Amino acid sequence: MTPADRRRLKGQAQLLQPVLKVGHNGVTPAFLASVEQELSLHGLIKIKFAALKEEKRPLSVQIAEATGSALLQIVGHVAVFFRPLPPKAD
Repeated sequence: MTPADRRRLKGQAQLLQPVLKVGHNGVTPAFLASVEQELSLHGLIKIKFAALKEEKRPLSVQIAEATGSALLQIVGHVAVFFRPLPPKAD
């Protein structure tokens, strides 16, 4: 991903609302399945850290690695992830 791509995606992410929240249960397999589903639908998502705010950076890296996505940025208690959408079958 080029720096220009990252910049463009960060700009698009500013308009988005968080689609998932990390709560007291943390990053569970069920939560990761939800992240997978949202990335498959949207490609670019935000996740808010409602709990475990002190561990947001390592947890964000863990989410990115587990889902094959890129961690674009963390602003406050919100992390932005991107994974290209699969090509549509005609």
